[in-house]
Amino acid sequence: MVLSSALLWDSTDMCARSRYQKPESFTTQLATRLKVLRSERSLSQERVAYAAGISAYTYQKFEKGESRPGEPLNPRLSTLLALADAFEIDITELLDFRK
Repeated sequence: MVLSSALLWDSTDMCARSRYQKPESFTTQLATRLKVLRSERSLSQERVAYAAGISAYTYQKFEKGESRPGEPLNPRLSTLLALADAFEIDITELLDFRK
């Protein structure tokens, strides 16, 4: 099944017929969520990175909303699961941007 982009996105950057967000919105929200979770737990970026098995540099980029300099955050599922484990939460809580 192929859907044209016109069916998925409206002109206000909100999803017209889909419950999914544009990737850029997800990137910003995930970066903010990571900062909030880390701050609430009084953890350093290095500590979270170590617990998740990623480099401190990579984690710092995630909090900035980037995967590589100038590229939007696009973590693998395994990295999201590792970050959720590092914060001792379920992945659904990690991705709950309403908090």
